[in-house]
Amino acid sequence: MCVCCHSSEDTHGRHPGPVPPCCVDVTKGNMSADVVGQTYREQAARHHCVKAIIFNTKNGPLCADPDAQWVKDLTAKMRKE
Repeated sequence: MCVCCHSSEDTHGRHPGPVPPCCVDVTKGNMSADVVGQTYREQAARHHCVKAIIFNTKNGPLCADPDAQWVKDLTAKMRKE
């Protein structure tokens, strides 16, 4: 499992303002069983952040590869519900 959400400005486990830390790496392996809830958010690649789909898990945010088939399937299912 790869949960990677970091920010160069985040040195105390908190982030300034309303923008959460970004994903700097993504998991490609199928982690759909760990996803909780029916929402996700998309992150664009910029600066040190990579393009990612961010799901909620019971252990925190999960940064997933938007090109992975399981991610495409899960986001399509969430959009239908």
